[in-house]
Amino acid sequence: MPDGTAPDDIRQRLRGMAPERGRVGYGFVAPALSAILVFFFIPLAGALLLSFTDFDIYALGDLAYLRFIGIDNYTRLARDPLFWKALGNTMMFVVSAGPLTVLPALGLALLLHARLTRFKGFFRTALFLPVVTTLVAVAVVWRYLYHPQYGPMAAVLSVFGVEPIDWLGDPHWALPAIILMAVWKNFGYSMVVFLAGLHAIPGQLYEAARIDGANAWQQFRHVTLPLLAPTTLFVAVLTLVGYLQLFAEPYVMTQGGPSQSTLSVVLLMYEEGFRWWNMGYAAAVAFLLFGIIVAGGLVLRRVQRRWVP
Repeated sequence: MPDGTAPDDIRQRLRGMAPERGRVGYGFVAPALSAILVFFFIPLAGALLLSFTDFDIYALGDLAYLRFIGIDNYTRLARDPLFWKALGNTMMFVVSAGPLTVLPALGLALLLHARLTRFKGFFRTALFLPVVTTLVAVAVVWRYLYHPQYGPMAAVLSVFGVEPIDWLGDPHWALPAIILMAVWKNFGYSMVVFLAGLHAIPGQLYEAARIDGANAWQQFRHVTLPLLAPTTLFVAVLTLVGYLQLFAEPYVMTQGGPSQSTLSVVLLMYEEGFRWWNMGYAAAVAFLLFGIIVAGGLVLRRVQRRWVP
């Protein structure tokens, strides 16, 4: 047999098997793709169509009352002061709670990653415990902490001669109180992600930096931060997306009050859809929030291209 015949036969056989292998591959992924189609894309398309209708409790009883109204729900949102109030509260929450979650998480991850730190397992478990704790139980405890007369925070303030503060009843303090609780509950997850990123940095780089005479701050600035940049952006994206969808904390703690000072976009969507049964309007709120989240993700992606090496 001439040289090269056998490899040519093999190539031809592989080309002949390619369509069959492709069908087998599609067969393996078909169940997962079907589930995604049924439980994600079809409801998403349905909700998008719903946002262009006046679907309400009357249409729920009889579809004859359902009307296509175009972009009226979106133009109504642009004129709705309650929506702008909810959007402002949500953005304030993101801008305040985001850095308060990421920066302490990074600092505690650095402390727990240090060689001299003892009882690392205990501290990691203790700091991560709020993440897996039920929000309702957390809310009950924090409502007691915030009690203006009997709460521990009132007792601490009285030591310094400060009058008791109605944390959840004062419109000026309600949102900061929820921000504090949300940061306490969520920063442990970011800390664990940062710890994973720190463990992935080769120790030889720190050794080389020490040999070159770099002190601790220079090692952190020129070794840790650049190599931790992808992890930092990952944490930032998760924090942004999670806090833009703020719902459970104000729903459990304040129901959006007092005076809508803790009303979030998702809480507004919930009330419009499941309290007042304005499903079309609620769907419009949801897709507008979806656009904001996509825009925030694109901004962070642009930052990633410039920052991440």
